[in-house]
Amino acid sequence: MQGTFLSSSGVSLGDLLPDSRCFGGKKAHVTSCCGDSRQCKEGDVFVAIVGSRHDGHDHVHEAIERGAVAVLAERPLPVSVPVIVVDDTRDAYGRVCHALAGHPADVVRTIGVTGTHGKTITSMLIASVLEEDDRPTGIMGSLGYCDGRKTLSDVAVTPPPAQLANWLRSMANNDCQHAVVEASSEGLAQRRLSGVDFDVAVLTNIRRAHIDQHGSVVNYRRIKARLFEQLKPEGVAVINADDPASCALLSKIDHPVITFGINQAAELTARVVERHSSEQTFMLSAGSESVPVRTSMIGDHHVYNCLAAAAVGLASGVDLATVVRGLESLHGVPGRMEQLGLDHDFATFVDVACAPDSLAASLKSLRPVTSGRLICVFGARGRQDHDERPLLGRVAERYSDLTVITSNNPRDEEPLRIAHDILDGCQYPGRAHVLPDRARAIGWALGEARRGDTILIAGRGNERVQCVGDQEVDFDDRDVVRYLLRSVGQAPIAFPRAA
Repeated sequence: MQGTFLSSSGVSLGDLLPDSRCFGGKKAHVTSCCGDSRQCKEGDVFVAIVGSRHDGHDHVHEAIERGAVAVLAERPLPVSVPVIVVDDTRDAYGRVCHALAGHPADVVRTIGVTGTHGKTITSMLIASVLEEDDRPTGIMGSLGYCDGRKTLSDVAVTPPPAQLANWLRSMANNDCQHAVVEASSEGLAQRRLSGVDFDVAVLTNIRRAHIDQHGSVVNYRRIKARLFEQLKPEGVAVINADDPASCALLSKIDHPVITFGINQAAELTARVVERHSSEQTFMLSAGSESVPVRTSMIGDHHVYNCLAAAAVGLASGVDLATVVRGLESLHGVPGRMEQLGLDHDFATFVDVACAPDSLAASLKSLRPVTSGRLICVFGARGRQDHDERPLLGRVAERYSDLTVITSNNPRDEEPLRIAHDILDGCQYPGRAHVLPDRARAIGWALGEARRGDTILIAGRGNERVQCVGDQEVDFDDRDVVRYLLRSVGQAPIAFPRAA
């Protein structure tokens, strides 16, 4: 939804959009804007946004009937109010929203975090580091939004422009010094972040992902690079030196860059010293200083997230000792390598990993801390990334000892059809266990586990509903695990409702 955004002082569209052209009158001085014709009110400027399903240009007359006094469009229109023509109304809408909000990103030091994997944990680590240095920090991401006082969950990773501007303004009003914003590829593609000038832009990594949505790998990488185009002149870029696709952007970034990595030379590096199922220790090196960091979240991918957050902290003037305390104080993130059932003889982890490379990273992190078998329960989402399904099967077979293929969010696809697509990537498909009912698959794995085994339940993380057909069924992997662990060793196991 692109609802109305209000300001008491208003802005001049001529000053804000100097390259625009006006037809049918003068460029307006506006105090409110709206990107949804159904929500337009008296005095709004209506922004005609071209979406995947609807074109706002087709609804201009409805907006005017509701009181719109001007229209922002991508072409001249035969209407009774001034039409301001711009190349991209999505970009213009963001700029107008943030101008009406008083450009809050000029008040709050704003940090954008993008990448295929690790955005959420990196964002939370950054916030933890800044808070450790007594710097009030707001955050917007996949786990929710917080403006320093109120929080909101069950949200889009990157909010629409009006909502983003409103939350940044609330952060400024609540004396937040920093704002951490997750920038999804969808949000960047739809220009939801237009109007925000970032102080720091972080790229965790670029993998082959979301091709169904963006059309090609080239398009996906180009979209991720947009975040750096919105850096302030004095802004800083943070780049993963171990990720070739990320490093390919270095020549195109005309800003100071801080690199981080484990294997390649970088400004910030790390070396894992010790790793157990419940914690790991690594040496963090920055310049001539090296300090130990102990985290309760494990895996090389978490080390990378910590390095990215440390780079932001140091770029923001936080001393290294405080950075370390901030990294160590984040004890867990819901659904991200979240360990459950600590009082059992085997370890159980729930993780959001749903792509082949992220599943491989999670399994490889668990292998060194597993004395017994590594059991993987996973599936693939319906209507998404069909070409990745065989790769999921190949990865699970290669890096685990026992694979259990189940449903994820099948939507309107037949779960067994999805399972067969996954099996196409297995060298020995007969060794995999196919249990489409996700609760029963989890229960089977828990009942099969022995002392020293590790179970990874992958693909959904902290998701609370499962999409089956046209229905959304209450289903949280973590709740199912807790429920079933109480029955492990007892017979029979009672299963909750599942798809």
